[in-house]
Amino acid sequence: MFTPGLLLSSKQTEEQMHMAETKMSDYYYEYTECDSVGSRWRVAIPRILGTCSALPTPTRGTDCSFSCAAGEFLEMSAQQCTTCAAGSYSLGSGVRFDQWDTIPAGFTSLATYMDPGPSGEESQACNSSSWTPQGVYLESSRDECTVSLVYAVHLEQQGSVSFSYQYPDNNIFFEFYVQNEQCQEMAQTDDQKWIKLTTNGEWDTHTVNLKSGTNILYWRTTGILVGGKMVKPVLLRNIQIEGVAYTSECFPCRPGWFSSSPGSSSCQPCPRNTSSHKGAASCTPCPDTQYSHEGWSQCKERPPCSEKDYFQIHTACDSEGKTQVMYRWVEPRICEENVTGAVALPPTGEREACPPCNPGYYNTDDSTCFPCPPGTHSDGTSVCEECPAGTEPVLGYEYKWWNVLPSNMKTSCFNVGNSKCDDMNGWEVAGDHIRSGAGGSDNDYLILNLHVPGFKLPTSLAGMTGTEFGRITFVFETICSADCELYFMMVKSTTVVESWEGSKERQSYTHIMTRNASVSYTWAFQRTNQVRRYISDVVILYSVSVTNVQDGVASACRACALLSQSSQRPGSCIPCPAGFYIDRDTNRCQECPPNTYLSGHHTYGEDACLPCGPGSKSNKEHSRCYSDCSFSQTEHNRTLTFDLSSLSPVASLTIGPSFTSKGTKYLHVFNVSLCGHQGKMAAVCTDNVTDIANKDMGSDSTQFVNSVDSFICQSTIIPADGRGFRMALASQSISLADTFLGEMATGSCQRGRSAVMTIRCNPEKTDRGKLTVPSACPAGTCDGCTFHFLWESGSACPRCTQDDYHQIEGACKGGVQETLSVWNEPKLCIKGISLTAKSSAPCEAIALWLKVGVGGGAFLAVLLVSLTCYFWKKNKRLEYKYSRLVMSANKECELPVADSCALAEGEEPEDDVVYSHKPSLLGKLRAIANKREGDSSESVQLKSSQSERWVWG
Repeated sequence: MFTPGLLLSSKQTEEQMHMAETKMSDYYYEYTECDSVGSRWRVAIPRILGTCSALPTPTRGTDCSFSCAAGEFLEMSAQQCTTCAAGSYSLGSGVRFDQWDTIPAGFTSLATYMDPGPSGEESQACNSSSWTPQGVYLESSRDECTVSLVYAVHLEQQGSVSFSYQYPDNNIFFEFYVQNEQCQEMAQTDDQKWIKLTTNGEWDTHTVNLKSGTNILYWRTTGILVGGKMVKPVLLRNIQIEGVAYTSECFPCRPGWFSSSPGSSSCQPCPRNTSSHKGAASCTPCPDTQYSHEGWSQCKERPPCSEKDYFQIHTACDSEGKTQVMYRWVEPRICEENVTGAVALPPTGEREACPPCNPGYYNTDDSTCFPCPPGTHSDGTSVCEECPAGTEPVLGYEYKWWNVLPSNMKTSCFNVGNSKCDDMNGWEVAGDHIRSGAGGSDNDYLILNLHVPGFKLPTSLAGMTGTEFGRITFVFETICSADCELYFMMVKSTTVVESWEGSKERQSYTHIMTRNASVSYTWAFQRTNQVRRYISDVVILYSVSVTNVQDGVASACRACALLSQSSQRPGSCIPCPAGFYIDRDTNRCQECPPNTYLSGHHTYGEDACLPCGPGSKSNKEHSRCYSDCSFSQTEHNRTLTFDLSSLSPVASLTIGPSFTSKGTKYLHVFNVSLCGHQGKMAAVCTDNVTDIANKDMGSDSTQFVNSVDSFICQSTIIPADGRGFRMALASQSISLADTFLGEMATGSCQRGRSAVMTIRCNPEKTDRGKLTVPSACPAGTCDGCTFHFLWESGSACPRCTQDDYHQIEGACKGGVQETLSVWNEPKLCIKGISLTAKSSAPCEAIALWLKVGVGGGAFLAVLLVSLTCYFWKKNKRLEYKYSRLVMSANKECELPVADSCALAEGEEPEDDVVYSHKPSLLGKLRAIANKREGDSSESVQLKSSQSERWVWG
């Protein structure tokens, strides 16, 4: 018989024997899933299946809601919270991913292409696309493939996920969403799902609350490459997830980082010229001949100093108005000066005269430049003077001398990889220009910022209704041996206004401000993504000028309109009404002539009123020219009148589809506002790639901020079908025509884009007609600068006049003749006058021409008969004369001699031929026949002058 105590002792001994057979290193502990009452069990799991002969029995675990504090982890053997050792860290109930040498376990990068092939198969073009680890951050794909970074996590309690990101390019579509274990998308607000753009070089943080249970996290990007330009990728780092019930181990600090005290919740980067290994509690200094940057895991040998390791600066003007060139090492200095082949720092240059002050400033005795007082002006070389009567100061900023950085400008350095360069100057002044500095590495963003408090139109322009409040113009040049890039941005809207890649010759750029607001202009220069290889690549800024700046300085004065002498303040400046210019002789406001418009920043003199182009007219304010949809043209002594009112509503033309190298389908959509609208640019093209992030996809998303108003604009559309998006994406919206020049418009890309709209008369088309592009240039342009459009419409035909039809007279029926009006063929007119109604008039059965014809024919018949009789009679007389001569001849056939009875020459015979009887026609024929035979003769009675009668037998 055993007592209970002896039995218990025996069980303990048995368990110790099992424990001895199985080592602790052969298994690990995990908790089971929580049951309905929130409890769970701790179980031992072998590291290699089948290798352990015995395992510890399951033990009831901690409550499911149990968690440790930050800097602690749950030690599973004792099921108690334990402090993390130095060189490691813990978030307690969370997990952090900040090491991106490789994609951490649990993360998956999936590349998909959601446009199926012609036969429905999936495209293989995206197999090589993925998120790429870059050490301290993760980089997205740069192509148009849809690439998702996926991570699944099970939360025992409500938690959150937060991450830092850079999203500088709106040509990439970036979203973050969460699914549950049934792959159903969790309910998220728009701010949680759609990621907002960031300024170049700046990191932002995005946080989303998570529910308990399984959460599948998706970071998804899709590039929009329809213009041939490579997009800037999305960068991701410091992903932190809260809500995990426990952390069973602490995470060691990555190489180059350390945590010096136990119980740390994070690690810190090692300072410059130090290094550390993984899980380090402290950093090791580098030897004197080696160096390291912040966060490096090892030290490198210092190279010999070269010309790329120093730069020059200009000192500030001293009391004698002198400055000199000095040379400084690029910091942090990594080169070694005292070794073979190294160059030394050049000596300081000679003192030279300081450049003059910038316009609007004056020089004091201590060679310091100060702004001119209000109401005065200076060119920078003379004292400030008051503006003459009838003029006002031209306020603004004009910087062309760079001895010191102006007070409203700042320079800084920012690195994408979080490498410290904050204490370096991003730009350095150099007398007649300012240039980018050395920075810490070639992937630094060297930033120059100019703050403008606002804009204020001068008095002479205050009455204008135009949209220009001011403009900034700068002259620059880039000298690069690699893929450097210069960005010009407006920080207020975090948008890139313009960018330039590679080396660019000295040139000028102007940007017009259409809103009156405080704004900061930023120039950001990045050499390349490499590290200290192209230190000599620079950007040079020669001059910067901003007009109409509120509280600015004046470099000159401009004429203004004056009050009349009879007013209470004669000689004071007043604003001219809209559409008025300042007369040079009287300094009074005069209205611009009809069909002219005022230029945006010039109102002095009548030449400020520019004539409108052919076929256009000015609005009431003379602020713009437009077509009122009607015009006339004279050719071949005929006036053609056109009415294009049917073409006034905005028309759209869709061209495509086209495909990128990866197979993305896209369309070009043109919106055209041809005429009318009082000159308002009614064609609107929107860009919803970035704005879609702030809109509810299921609601009316028509109020976009990023839009282009123009007469003709173009958008690139990626259809919603097949891409996995819930609506079509519109991007790269550009204006093709914002000024109506007239019937023809030409230009080049250096002067902007231009568009030529050819309107062709086609009566067979409807009033709206059809809009097309040339077949030789299916995208609407062959050079990317000039766009051509053809609009065939019935409305393009001239209005009909009396010259466009003719009348046809019908036959006379029943004494009535009808007249019908018919259009000329082909008919090339519309509207205008109508055809005259069919008319009728009395008429005779026989037409006048027929009567005249019959009468003329009868007259000709009578005349012909008369002539026949006359010539017949004449012939008979001749026959008689001949017969007489024959009868009077002698037998020897001699002709008779003339006697007194002969006829004198020219004498008409008086004898008449008398037939003894009148033979019939048959008798005449018989007589002629007998005469030929000589058998008979005809008796002819001759009547002579002696009344003798001869009878011939």
